[in-house]
Amino acid sequence: MSGSNSPKSVRTPLGRVRGLGSSHSGTSDFWRQRLTAVAMLLLMIPVIFIVMSVFRSNQAGVAQVLGSPIVAIVMLLFIVASIWHMKIGMQVVIEDYVHDEKIKLISIIGNNFFSAAVALASIYAILKLSSGV
Repeated sequence: MSGSNSPKSVRTPLGRVRGLGSSHSGTSDFWRQRLTAVAMLLLMIPVIFIVMSVFRSNQAGVAQVLGSPIVAIVMLLFIVASIWHMKIGMQVVIEDYVHDEKIKLISIIGNNFFSAAVALASIYAILKLSSGV
């Protein structure tokens, strides 16, 4: 046994300084997910008020409420933050629990396409309702 009590690391000194894991994006994903969580927390109260105000309204009533630029922007920000948060969270689950590399790649691609489709559909709905078309 050697005289050193510290365990040997297979990571390079640069890798230890940068703090990146094997995917090379762990730290940035961690902070992005925390940022989107904080954004959703801050936007949750106005979104609840907006949803409650249009709860029993017809399309014209919803279009009238969403016709306000502030309301539409709050809803769009909440949608973007929520879907980005969802995408990062699902990607972390896939990277941690799917071990077959081919299935992992297909799953991550599917997650990206699904997140983009949900985001585009949601943004389109808000913009359409807010423009009154």
